[in-house]
Amino acid sequence: MGALVWLLIPLLAAVGAGLWGSWANRTRRIRSDGPELDGYARFREAMEKSHTGM
Repeated sequence: MGALVWLLIPLLAAVGAGLWGSWANRTRRIRSDGPELDGYARFREAMEKSHTGM
């Protein structure tokens, strides 16, 4: 019976980790990477421009 209790600990930890992972991931659908990606695209465009006169 003691061995079953020790096997129950990792099982409960895995279930808890799964629940926490699903809870932590629920807000990722709400947030988008739009502003960050737009800023990065503007940065890349600025860096790709050829600067003559230096």
